[in-house]
Amino acid sequence: MRGNVLIVAAPSGAGKSSLVNAVLALEPQIRLSISSTTRPPRPGESEGEHYHFVSRAEFDRQLAEDAFLEHAKVHGNCYGTARAAVEPLLEQGIDVLLEIDWQGARQVRSRLPDALSVFIFPPSRAELERRLRSRGQDAEEVIARRLAAAHEEMSHYHEFDYLLVNDDFDTAVQELRAIFVARRLCRAAQTARHAELIAALLDRHG
Repeated sequence: MRGNVLIVAAPSGAGKSSLVNAVLALEPQIRLSISSTTRPPRPGESEGEHYHFVSRAEFDRQLAEDAFLEHAKVHGNCYGTARAAVEPLLEQGIDVLLEIDWQGARQVRSRLPDALSVFIFPPSRAELERRLRSRGQDAEEVIARRLAAAHEEMSHYHEFDYLLVNDDFDTAVQELRAIFVARRLCRAAQTARHAELIAALLDRHG
């Protein structure tokens, strides 16, 4: 049974990474795809755990070889999801979660129409700005650029299958988890997963 591609997108400051990490801790059958990026590591980030940090030249080389399932330029930096990081897991029946922006999500959906996508909203613009400033990692001009980009980012919410508002964190975690679990329990997936059981249950002579 092939795994599912799960997409989560949100504007910076909506709490996407915190929600994703919380759900991953509860759902060991879901793996996070590690993206490649040309931006430098932030404090606390490490190679292969948070991102694959590559040079612009290396990123462009992989892009020319069509090595990415999706790629995008965000806030002046390049991001991409390597096919080689996703396909082997899907073939093993493992669900793969892509934490990407709306541009990448659109590309993935065009290549993989069955991918499930979720967009996360912050509870308000004021809270969005507060969360961005509370990081204490970005310069003022970076924060201003992220706030300016948030409106455009959020305007694409209608392209996604599900919409969550990250107001109460615990509630949002359970809602996001429920969406992923429901995908695994859809009829087509369950029919393939439990083919022998279904056949036995429906066998009048069994």
